[in-house]
Formats: sequence, structure tokens, C-alpha cells
Amino acid sequence: MPRRPWRCYRHFGTPPYTRKEYIRSIPHIIIPKFTLGNIHSRHDTEYRLVVMESGQISQNALEAARLGAYKYLTRKLGEQNFFMKIMVFPHHIIRENKMMAMAGADRLQDGMRLSFGTPIGRAARVRKGQTIITVKADKTQLEIVKEALRRAASKLPLKCRILVSFQ
Repeated sequence: MPRRPWRCYRHFGTPPYTRKEYIRSIPHIIIPKFTLGNIHSRHDTEYRLVVMESGQISQNALEAARLGAYKYLTRKLGEQNFFMKIMVFPHHIIRENKMMAMAGADRLQDGMRLSFGTPIGRAARVRKGQTIITVKADKTQLEIVKEALRRAASKLPLKCRILVSFQ
């Protein structure tokens, strides 16, 4: 399995790399579902996981956050008592200039000459204040949903805040 140095790609300063018609090997999206739970139910409270700084979130981190929150919510509430949606999509394609680190590797590679890089994964670019995950549930399940979103936030590389809005 290739090394995934996501911490190097947390912050961005370059334009997004999203033109799929120019990329020869596009990494697949590993997030199977973006909407989870009971889609048709009506709830009186909306919980949002909001990012506090701009940056990039890899699709691996998004999937880990989704899975952690979803498993906790289904274990505590059941699958029919909430609705959860991932609000961002990993459009940006991450590139890496692969370097060899063995004896004699300096004769086999060019270093930074023509160092465009090969695609290794995807990431979602987010702005400060953007919602990452939305959960709709009842007012009585406040602590359970907040704990699920706290667990999801611990999987993400950026600082997050949980916002609750009663309807």
C-alpha cells in the first residue's frame, strides 16, 4: 500500500487540480454514501459540524469521520431515528512527486526536475465556516448526536465546531 502523506496537503496555496479530462489515472472515490439514516423522517433539530479554518480534507479522513459518526448514531439511536449527510465532495486530486530512498537512488531519479507528480488520492477543499456533516435528529438526542459529531471531528485534520439549531 502506498504511503499517504496527507499532513503535507492540509493547507493549499495552488489552484485546484480537478480537470479530469486531462488526468490519465484518476483515483476512485472511496466514500460509498453521502446520505445516511432515514431520509424521509422529520426532525426538530439540526446539528452541523463546521470547520474553523480553511484547508483540505482527504477522502480517507472524510470516510473515517462518516463511518465513526454513523456507527455511533446507529448503535445509540437506531438507523431510523436520524438523518446524516456529508456536505463536501472530494473533487481536488492530490499529486505526489515520488522519490526513491535507497542506496544509489540519486542516479535513478531527477529530483525536482519536471516534478509534476502522479495522482495518489482525492481531497475536499473547504473554507472557514463551511459545514462538513449535517445531522438531523430530535431535541432529546442532543448529547448523543454531539458525541457522534465530536468523534467525527477527531478524525478530521482541521479544527471543527458543533453548531445546533432548533427549528
